[in-house]
Amino acid sequence: MEKTNVYGVVLAGGKGTRMGNVEKPKQFMEVGGKPIIIHTLEKFVVNPQFERVIVLSPKQWITYTQDIIKKYILLSDISQRYIAECKKDMEGMNIKPATTHPLATQEIGGMIDMIQTLIDKGYAYNVNGTVYYRTRKFEGYGKLSKKNIDDLEAGHRDIKVAGESEKEDPLDFVLWKPKKEGEPYWESPWSEGRPGWHIECSVMSKKYLADEIDIHAGGEDLIFPHHENEIAQSEAANGVPFAKYWMHNAFLNIDNKKMSKSLGNFFTVRDISKEYDLQVLRFFMLSAHYRNPINFSHDLMESAKNGLDRIVTAVGNLTHLAENAQAGAMTDEEKALLEKTAEMTAKFEAAMEDDFNTADAIAAVFELVKFANSNSSAGNTAEYLNALKAKITALTDVLGLITEKEAEMLDEEIENLIAQRQQARKDRDFAKADEIRDTLLAKGIVLEDTREGVRWKRA
Repeated sequence: MEKTNVYGVVLAGGKGTRMGNVEKPKQFMEVGGKPIIIHTLEKFVVNPQFERVIVLSPKQWITYTQDIIKKYILLSDISQRYIAECKKDMEGMNIKPATTHPLATQEIGGMIDMIQTLIDKGYAYNVNGTVYYRTRKFEGYGKLSKKNIDDLEAGHRDIKVAGESEKEDPLDFVLWKPKKEGEPYWESPWSEGRPGWHIECSVMSKKYLADEIDIHAGGEDLIFPHHENEIAQSEAANGVPFAKYWMHNAFLNIDNKKMSKSLGNFFTVRDISKEYDLQVLRFFMLSAHYRNPINFSHDLMESAKNGLDRIVTAVGNLTHLAENAQAGAMTDEEKALLEKTAEMTAKFEAAMEDDFNTADAIAAVFELVKFANSNSSAGNTAEYLNALKAKITALTDVLGLITEKEAEMLDEEIENLIAQRQQARKDRDFAKADEIRDTLLAKGIVLEDTREGVRWKRA
């Protein structure tokens, strides 16, 4: 049974008097390079069933307890836990893993190096441990978002930002900032602190890809200021264009409203997986162009499920027909039919080449499915049927859609019931045959009587 709202409590309030005259309570003494309390907390952190972990600590040690949790837990174990859960969801949606998954916390040295390069080139400056980027010095600022820098300055006059008075220009943004009490921090030439949000992406992109990359993607809300600042940093530091092409996806709405926790319409992929196969979610998202907003609703998900089922059923029918088809080479008539599918493939390719227009690409797949359903039968050769199926799966593979179900084995009870039903039909005992069919349906097995024999599928 799945557990929800499970809390863990760690009792760390004792003084540990039996340990003698020690400087710190026993929970802070190190074993294996980590305080004892961290070893205990790690057991809770790696278990996703625990929604919250409460630590009871002496009042005078509360701040210290918070600091070591942030140092040993929050920056490592928790992040790794959520990374692992994210990978599970991505696998469920048939998203291929990246060749590398860099972590910002492991690239601090590179960030310090790039910031220093920007300082040396005159694009950045240090004020009391905070390093700012000279936005106005980068001539191309605003070229991605189509924003005029003078208009941006006018907007800033009415918005006072904390610490803005120390900037040379209100538009300058942070590359490095000093630590705050209780925050994790790293050593740097300017202060004990942490990097700004934008510099992380510039550095990891440079290290793992190149100074100039082909495609940069992200949500449309990141165009300004994040991506604009990435361009300014990277191009100033590296001396070459940052990205050749930019792809920005629109927002996901829930019942025509922007998804947000405040509205109570917030869903995770994991939540959706409890009701739908994640292949359905993938198909749903592909049914709209990535630059257009997409509306999530139960009705639309049902429509996506039905659409995907059409494709999967067509592939399954072709598989079944091919397994029972006549041997021999493809006929001339079959070759002529197969040639007609080239037009549908061309439509698919044209749609994908048109800024990844997956909506039109899926329309081409449906056209091919309709053609296959109308031009396949038990009288066709296996070579033709398999070729027709390959035409469909070649396109769905591009979209990351799994259309061929793995063969499932029926348990002995169900196999016997199918055999009994077949015998009942031979004996013309249709009442018994119908009774067995109903029994199988109750077990989630749907039977289809075809000329080639009984077929089954899970409901």
